[in-house]
Parts: sequence; C-alpha cells; structure tokens
Amino acid sequence: MLLMNQSVVAPEKGTKEKSRGFASKQVNPNGRERDSDVATEPVGPPKTVFREYFESAVVTVIMALFGMTFIVQAVKVPTGSMQNTITVGDHLLVNKFVFAPGPQLPFLPQRDIRRGDIIVFKYPGNPYDKERDTHEDNIPFKVNYVKRVIGLPGDTVEVKGVHVFINGQPLPEHIIIARNVDEKAPLQILEETPRQGNEPYDVYYFPDKDNDHMQPSRDFHFALNGKPTRIPENSYFVMGDDRDNSLDSRAWGFVPRDLIIGRAMFVYWSYDETQPFSPFGFFTNSRWRRTGTMVK
Repeated sequence: MLLMNQSVVAPEKGTKEKSRGFASKQVNPNGRERDSDVATEPVGPPKTVFREYFESAVVTVIMALFGMTFIVQAVKVPTGSMQNTITVGDHLLVNKFVFAPGPQLPFLPQRDIRRGDIIVFKYPGNPYDKERDTHEDNIPFKVNYVKRVIGLPGDTVEVKGVHVFINGQPLPEHIIIARNVDEKAPLQILEETPRQGNEPYDVYYFPDKDNDHMQPSRDFHFALNGKPTRIPENSYFVMGDDRDNSLDSRAWGFVPRDLIIGRAMFVYWSYDETQPFSPFGFFTNSRWRRTGTMVK
C-alpha cells in the first residue's frame, strides 16, 4: 500500500514542476524576454493650483505680447478728424501684419499701401507749430494718428476748396455737406448728393467751404490752391475725412513709411463721450450698434 501511494504522489509532483516550466513570461514585441526590473523616472510633487494658473497666465501674456507686436494693436480715437467714418470714442483694432516690411509672400495676407486706406501711424511732428508739439496729446513719434491715405509716393497732390487733384486729375470722393454740433458727437448731415460708382468713401465739409478758390486755413502749408506738392519716395499724403476739422498732411507734411503702424480694421467697442458720467456708463453709454463696424 505504501508503494502504491508513492506511485500516485510522484506524478503529481512532476506535473506541478512541468506546469511551472510553462509559466507565461513578459516579452518585448521582438519576442525577447523583458527585463523585470524597469527603470522608472522619479515622480515629482504634484503641481499646485497656483502654479497651474501662473503658468497659464505666463503663456497668455507671451501670446498677447506677440500678437500686439506683430499682428494687431488696439487704439482709441480721441478726436473728430475722421468723423463720421470714425467717431470720437471708437476703439479700433489695427492690422499690423498687412503692411509689414520685408518681402511679400503670396500665401500671406500682405500688400502695399493703397490710396483710400485708413492707416494708423506715429505723428511725425509739425515744423510750423513746434509749440503745439509739446502738448502731451500731440508728442511727435509717440502719439498715434488715424487718417486716410490720399497720395502715394511720387504723386503730385493739390487741394482746391472741396476737391483734391492727384497728378492733375480730380480724386473721386463722395462729398457731404455737414456741420459740427459737438466736438465729440457725429457731424449733422445737411446735404448729401447720391454716391457715384467711382466714389468709394465719404468726406465731409462745412457749408461755407464749397468754393474751390476760397482762402485755405492759415494752418495749411502743403498742396494749397495753385501750389501742388510732390510726395517724396517712401512717404504718403494723408487727410482726415472731416476735412474742415483735421490737421493732416496739409498742415505738417508727409508720413514716412517707417512711421506707419498698420491699417484700421474695425470698431471693437465705442463709447459715447457726449454723455455724462454714470456708474453704469459702460452699459448705458456704449454704442453697441458700432461694435464690429468695418472701417473703410
């Protein structure tokens, strides 16, 4: 009986050893046995909520600075020289990339400055009124101006009353007669003729300025009646759309190319500065209907 028991037990032991010999092993994709001891990188302490917010803020600031430096810039319009195209209190986004210097690539939205573009530029200064250039809101090469491009490099410009001549030919403009009722309010339209097909934008004159031989303002020194002015290379002749309320190239000359920041795109917010201050002024005095208005 003892021998029989031993004969029965022995195969069980061999079976267990055999099954152990066929136990599964971890292998790599190439079929080789994988090392059991795999080196792992030490795991640092978990990020705090403050650190995550701080890193997100840093990335946001860097992206914003990049965008403001090379792509877009926000500007506020404090004066009425571009009424009613742009009103006092408008906040604009400026496309800085479209006029970026350097070679123009066909797959990028870049182009040359064209006649009729509304541009933002650094005020070049007025050699005929240096005292005014000492005012904080009119410091040369620091304060931003917004005007419309009238003359391109090499053009000859002459202004006769309400008409502008480029190289001896009248410049098509839609002339509107209006009056100023408030320095910070839009002009009041008095007379508007139907727009012709070749008049791409509006300009505004006061009712007593419709005579082509009327004596120009004493502030004007360029492109006056009978004194056409030739625009030098890499410079532009600009004027405000509110022609009787704009100190522009007629007063201080040309805008060098390197002072041009970009092209005004659209109004992202407008505030009515004719209204009295109110704690809820952002809601009650904002011109919401002007939000998204394209500048052209």
